[in-house]
Amino acid sequence: MSVDRWANISAAVAELDEKRAVGLVEEALAAGENSVDVVHAVQTGMRTVGERYEKKDIYLSGLIMAGEIFRSVMAVARPGLENELVGDATGRVLLGTVAGDIHDIGKNMAALAFRMFGFTVEDLGVNVPAERFLEAARASKPDIIGLSGLLSPAFAAMRDTVSLLRQNLANQVPQPTYVIGGGTIDEQVAAYVGTDLWTDDAMEGVRLCQQALKTRG
Repeated sequence: MSVDRWANISAAVAELDEKRAVGLVEEALAAGENSVDVVHAVQTGMRTVGERYEKKDIYLSGLIMAGEIFRSVMAVARPGLENELVGDATGRVLLGTVAGDIHDIGKNMAALAFRMFGFTVEDLGVNVPAERFLEAARASKPDIIGLSGLLSPAFAAMRDTVSLLRQNLANQVPQPTYVIGGGTIDEQVAAYVGTDLWTDDAMEGVRLCQQALKTRG
């Protein structure tokens, strides 16, 4: 994808211009651009929306609009994504933003992406205590447990949640795969938390989880 095309898609999303964003995505796909790359450009714009919300430049209605834009783009990009994200291993996913964090843009994008590829998703919402994750995991026996967080204080909550889950789900067969996600997640955070997988990208998270389930058999 050309730099200009990438930037234009991201800007349209950041400006909450759904018609322009979807039009640019359709144009990029018609030109033969990779569907995953197109969605990455949209996600860059979504991150800018989150920053605008933090600065109170936009309000809740803006976040809702951004979610609708992402949903529209995913519908357009889905045929190509299904070819590019190879693997048909699907399962049950338990998602939530950990205690002390109320950011949900990334989590919502992940939930939509998982559902688009056939996963059954239970979304616990935001500011979810470790005990609530455990209660839900015991009830649904998910294949994937995804913890989302943006602020650095969330890292300790992620670690405590993964630790509690591992201790109390030790007899579950097979063991769930743990994945953490967020715009500030990296290898160091993943090592600190003690997770199996990490990502800062919703579509990459789907791919990683598909591979994990396929490997697990």
